[in-house]
Amino acid sequence: MTTYGTLEGTGFETLDPRFAECLVHCERVERLWTGGRWCEGPAWFAAHRTLVWSDIPNNRMLRYDEINGTVGVFRQPANNANGNTVDRQGRLITCEHLTRRVVRAEHDGSQTVLADRWQGRRLNSPNDVVERSDGSIWFTDPSYGILSDYEGMRADSEIDACNVYRIDPSSGAVDLVANDFVKPNGLAFSPDESILYVADTGASHTPDGPRHIRAMRMSHDGQRLSVAGGTSGVFAQCTNGLFDGFRVDQAGRLWASAADGVHAYASDGTLLGKILIPEVVANVCFGGERHNRLFICGTSSLYAVYLNSSG
Repeated sequence: MTTYGTLEGTGFETLDPRFAECLVHCERVERLWTGGRWCEGPAWFAAHRTLVWSDIPNNRMLRYDEINGTVGVFRQPANNANGNTVDRQGRLITCEHLTRRVVRAEHDGSQTVLADRWQGRRLNSPNDVVERSDGSIWFTDPSYGILSDYEGMRADSEIDACNVYRIDPSSGAVDLVANDFVKPNGLAFSPDESILYVADTGASHTPDGPRHIRAMRMSHDGQRLSVAGGTSGVFAQCTNGLFDGFRVDQAGRLWASAADGVHAYASDGTLLGKILIPEVVANVCFGGERHNRLFICGTSSLYAVYLNSSG
């Protein structure tokens, strides 16, 4: 095991020799900004080299400019925004806890509601979201935003379940694709989109609940999921805290948030190593001019590190 770093509380912990292939010699973790309450949902805009992320309890979204290093408010109030992604047309898609919906910001600044109900019942509090190459939108819907007034508004669930959904790109229909999660959270596709990885953070409110990432096999038509590998499809168990948001790089490695930083997994589920962060990490995102910079949302801060790996 090798651990090194310069910024207090940061560094790299190597658990498998293959982790060395992911690292850039002499590279160190940077703290780019601090002052948040619960930072989440980083999304990279390649066209103007900026990063947008959510500060959920402070009801705002922030924007980092990579060119000049400045941080400012992107949107406030922000309906307790959580997860974000940028679609293939450069539009921001956001999960909002307060309004219990998934919205898209159009190029003219207007907003389009993509999903706020399933079978006529209000969603719980959409959490994280990704787009597939066919234009479909996939999102998780745990109950965190309606459990208290801290990052949403306390309310009863109208669905009485926490599910994973797909938004059809043609009809806009919201379809349930997985209903066997306790608290579905972060999600990401494998490079060939044959697998959808989904985190389950059920241990946050259920004793002995799940704290893992599952691998779900995609159907040939790209509309349905089934368990991939084994009866439960568990890809990895979190060894420190809970997995939340994560991303998959071009080599199929998975970079997942955890209580002690970011855990890097090979596509076979082996824990390769860790990027140590002195705060609980909620989510990550690849960005930068060459998509080889990993942006990391810690509890109150934004961190970044260059890797020998691209998202």
